[in-house]
Amino acid sequence: MPQVTWKGVITFGLVSVPVQLYSATEEHSGPTLHQVHAEDGSRIRLKRFCEAEGVEVPYGEIAKGYESEDGRQVVLDDDDLAQLPLPSKKVVDVLAFVPAETIDPLMYSKAYYVATADKAPAKPYVLLRDALRESGQIAVTKVTMRTRESLAVLRVHGDALVLQTCLWPDEVRSAEGIAPDEKVTVRPQELKMARSLMDTLSEDFDLSALHDEYQAALQQVIDAKLAGVEAPHGEEPAPAGGADVIDLMAVLRSSVQAARSEHAKAAGRAEPAPAEEAEPAPRKRAAPRKKAAAEKPAPAKKTAAAKKTAAKKSAPRRAS
Repeated sequence: MPQVTWKGVITFGLVSVPVQLYSATEEHSGPTLHQVHAEDGSRIRLKRFCEAEGVEVPYGEIAKGYESEDGRQVVLDDDDLAQLPLPSKKVVDVLAFVPAETIDPLMYSKAYYVATADKAPAKPYVLLRDALRESGQIAVTKVTMRTRESLAVLRVHGDALVLQTCLWPDEVRSAEGIAPDEKVTVRPQELKMARSLMDTLSEDFDLSALHDEYQAALQQVIDAKLAGVEAPHGEEPAPAGGADVIDLMAVLRSSVQAARSEHAKAAGRAEPAPAEEAEPAPRKRAAPRKKAAAEKPAPAKKTAAAKKTAAKKSAPRRAS
């Protein structure tokens, strides 16, 4: 069990929940690197010196100071900081219950598991947890930890409550001017291919299988130098394309094929056929009509005069 970080009470309305906090995360430390003199490898030490006396000062004699604009200085010791007149010093004060999407993930900071305090009843804790779970909401709170008051949220994680400290809204910088300002048209085929790439990369993804490759690579270099052999080196990254015009569909298509090949190798399957561009099938041109054979004009109808002439010729002559 990790060490208790904070003890206090969660209050919402007249309900009080005595709790204690434990750090929910632990960052990798990796190999410890020191500052050394590059020429001989000797350690570089940082010492705390008093400007007035010119002597090194033990850590226990160091306090915090504040200098005003007119040059006056005050000294604050640990007792001054511990006795700040803050209502949230030992209380997690619930201000409101809001949907989780109300809080921008940019604001999230450090996470703490919330446990019931020693010998405290479990029912108020379970009541708050189940109410949050049923409503699908999170609790917006304020809490003072060490020497700082922080905005925080209470949310459910499994069967436990988590207190997540947050930045204040005015500590999050505006994103104005970050996104491209020129007008860009994305073709439906490009969007479809991008979604295909997303689906391929997400196939059989296991977040728990990821690890810190930087720390492992750093340890390899350290071990090689300790053994007196040449340290391994990674490949140089390909230069960025910059502002060059690229065939986005070709890049997306190649990316999909590469991702599918990686999944096929991992699963021991044959590599899939290359991904085709999702373009609509071209229309077939209609075969040109063959010219109809020239038809002979229909014989003209005989006129009435012609018919009479023909009749006279065909009639028999009378005997004289």
